[in-house]
Amino acid sequence: MNEFELLGPRAYGEALGQAVLKAIAEDFQVDEVLDIPLAGEGEHLWLWVEKRELNTEEAARRLARAAGVPVRTISYAGLKDRQALTRQWFSLHLPGKADPDLSAAENPSLRILKSMRHKRKLQRGAHSANGFTLRLTRLVADHEALDARLKAMAAGGVPNYFGSQRFGHDGGNVVDARAFASRRELPEQRNVRSRLLSAGRSYLFNRVLAERVAKGKWNRAEVGDLLAFTDKRSFFMAGEEECRDPRLEILDLHPTGALWGSGPSPAGGATGALEQALADAEPALRDWLADAGMAHERRILRLPIGGLTWHYPEPDVLQLEFVLPAGCFATAVVRELVDLVPAGQTDNPCVF
Repeated sequence: MNEFELLGPRAYGEALGQAVLKAIAEDFQVDEVLDIPLAGEGEHLWLWVEKRELNTEEAARRLARAAGVPVRTISYAGLKDRQALTRQWFSLHLPGKADPDLSAAENPSLRILKSMRHKRKLQRGAHSANGFTLRLTRLVADHEALDARLKAMAAGGVPNYFGSQRFGHDGGNVVDARAFASRRELPEQRNVRSRLLSAGRSYLFNRVLAERVAKGKWNRAEVGDLLAFTDKRSFFMAGEEECRDPRLEILDLHPTGALWGSGPSPAGGATGALEQALADAEPALRDWLADAGMAHERRILRLPIGGLTWHYPEPDVLQLEFVLPAGCFATAVVRELVDLVPAGQTDNPCVF
């Protein structure tokens, strides 16, 4: 499956050029934003950890080995990219135990920057946002055109697509999800089951968003939409009055799309009809998600980009800094600017 099949059309027009992302880990930096005051005491040890080219699950296993505890006692708020430099929180459940010596877990790929006790464990999804610092290198694009588009994106947001990394290499997770769905089976391994169910409903969400982008309706509310605030999971039905809510204009309130589960789409009007039609086009996947006990959830269609700034450290390098809500993909921002290519495949000469 190609990128267009997994995601959909861009909102701001064709890519303005091309660049390399993640030539080195420092080109993709992520800082977890966690607004939880720590008590300084309790049976949970919280760790602020910097990881380089190391995924979250392996970091948890390494911390567990060093602490001499089962990996199930290690908690984290969310998964972070492996090919990156990331900083995130972990918690270790250590009832009645002193702080362990965790030096065995540290090496150039993992450093513990801070530790503090707290009364509760770190819950999945507890972080409110992620801060990103991205460096696009070997850039081949006109700077003025990039500046104009970035200003438009800062003002209007971008489509909140699930990134292609959610779907695996060449969309393999979607292919596998469809195969299990056709047999009405679930993978026995819990992590595989979670990954494929997530890929399946993410794919259906992207199909809805792609249709609305194509029709120019991804960033405005229509009667029958279910609306949600940027940082809230609850939603409410849009009538004519709600569609005039000024909070839509300031990117605080947004239309949403379905994260598919059991039952019909809860949206009304044209939105409900569209979501139902696209789910009905994948009947095996639709029923598989429902049979797995997935409940309907919603995800905002429009992604606001917090604190977006940019500059050019070198003529062929664009550095971006911004904040996104938890669960949203930095690549959705980059995709509206340039095509990403492997290192060594950019065209020359550079165009400024």
